[in-house]
Amino acid sequence: MLATTHRRTKRPAAQPHSSTANGDSPASPVTIGSYLATRLEQIGLKHHFAVAGDYNLVLLDQLLLNEKMTQVYCCNELNCGFAAEGYARANGAAACVVTYSVGALSAFNALASAYAESLPVILISGGPNTNDLGAGHLLHHTLGTLNHRYQLEMARHITCEAVAVTHPEEAPWLIDKAIRAAFRNRKPVYIEIPCNLSAALCASPGPRASLLDLPESDPASLVAAVDAAGALLRRAVRPILLAGPRLRSYGGTGAFRDLAEAVGCGVAVMPSAKGFFPEEHPQFIGLYLGSVSSPGCSELVESADAVLAAGPIFNDYTTVGWSAQPALSKTIHVDPDRVHVAGVTYNDVVLSEFLAALAEAERDSPRNATTLVEFRRTQVATAQPAIPGPDDPLTRAEMCRQIQGVIDGDTTLIVETGDSWFNGFNMALPDGAEFEIEMQYGHIGWSVPAAFGYAVGAPDRRIVLMVGDGSFQLTAQEVCQMVRLNLPVVIFLVNNRGYTIEVEIHDGPYNNVKNWDYAGIMSVFNATDGDGRGFRATNGKELAAAIKKALAHETGPTLIECTIDRDDCTKQLMEWGSRVAAANGRPPQRA
Repeated sequence: MLATTHRRTKRPAAQPHSSTANGDSPASPVTIGSYLATRLEQIGLKHHFAVAGDYNLVLLDQLLLNEKMTQVYCCNELNCGFAAEGYARANGAAACVVTYSVGALSAFNALASAYAESLPVILISGGPNTNDLGAGHLLHHTLGTLNHRYQLEMARHITCEAVAVTHPEEAPWLIDKAIRAAFRNRKPVYIEIPCNLSAALCASPGPRASLLDLPESDPASLVAAVDAAGALLRRAVRPILLAGPRLRSYGGTGAFRDLAEAVGCGVAVMPSAKGFFPEEHPQFIGLYLGSVSSPGCSELVESADAVLAAGPIFNDYTTVGWSAQPALSKTIHVDPDRVHVAGVTYNDVVLSEFLAALAEAERDSPRNATTLVEFRRTQVATAQPAIPGPDDPLTRAEMCRQIQGVIDGDTTLIVETGDSWFNGFNMALPDGAEFEIEMQYGHIGWSVPAAFGYAVGAPDRRIVLMVGDGSFQLTAQEVCQMVRLNLPVVIFLVNNRGYTIEVEIHDGPYNNVKNWDYAGIMSVFNATDGDGRGFRATNGKELAAAIKKALAHETGPTLIECTIDRDDCTKQLMEWGSRVAAANGRPPQRA
């Protein structure tokens, strides 16, 4: 995995004509496509995802010349972007290559997900021939206007940097500018390269070091923030630490654990941060999601007199319709580049540096285990549902019980938007297990191509995907790429004939979907040369047999269609859905 905690050293900005191989004399020119390939290799990418189109064909040829990277193909540009997003979760960063307009506009949806989820995905688009840009030519694949910059303008709204190369000599500077921004901001970037410049010559790439520069804290602000936060924690009788979804993206998981162990209090995680703090750690108290939290967790978080929330995102979903959010007066809210302590903001403070400095400062203070002691004293063992007979109709609870047995320390569990979220929240993660969710953007269908990309980036991990039938229908094609690359992803597809999450928010006929032969679709994807497997489970015995075969199958994906009743969902989804619906349905008010 790419390092995300590299400390920035002060260096002059790279100049377009100063790239050298050894710092003594200019190196031989290279093509722009080759320059880009070297930069992608230098930042740790072993793969890039692609969908071909006439504006990017020469660029794809140039990228193929770099033998240290593999070009991975996708069925469409939306899936290509989501595959890159999944790869970035496994590898730290990712790149995808699409064609102009008809390709990039489709990929923008996935790029927006990467922005919302704070992932450095590099979207590279082929572009029109430079001779056409100001010549008054109407071009194919465009809007039929003479404005050929609309794609660049759109990209600026969903990236932290968007650049378009128009002259060969500026290509190195623009490419480096974009890649550097992706790493500094942990956000996606956009690079456009005209079709007639991909093979044009430019300066040779220099060392990679400055590309991975990360921002540093202002020393005075850092000290002030640590002092203020430390004072609030030490005054607190019942402090709590809360891990948020931005914690990993900004390199703070290790420092957060150090801080937790220094303070000694209970530690909860937000839904998108599940797995960021070990669930087998003695200080772990569960997942915090308001009224649908893990048993005993919400009471401790909401009654705490100091809550340090590291990298949180408090939106209508994570606050369960604005019904659960720590009060400002008792919160230490740690953003990627600033810290808020009881309503006072300290700017230019980097998350990872703040957590590390606060952990160091708190090591000499008495540990405060009050909330942890209360959790242990009041914790009530959750009654496990009775195991149904092997021939009884399959239930959601039995499905989850059997999936839990698949998860070990080498597993990454990926959950799709819907009741799969809540099924995943209830899974216990052994040390080493990882959890992936897209809860901020919440695009149904995200998980299938994301699981594909994650599997490409983490070939040594067992990838387990939980997805509903409605979501699967959006991006099902990408399973064929798992077949193509012989990736042993295990897919548990919940067939309950509809969009269950929408049913619980607001039901109607639009929540029904056409049923598919999901298990049978694997034979379509296999065709004459694939080795994917498909099984249908209608009871516990069939599911157990399918799981056994899936775990023994290593030369392709396995899809297990789990048929359950339409209304068989978690209580958490019903409670959460009703509160989100209430928030959506608030009457208009004048300011």
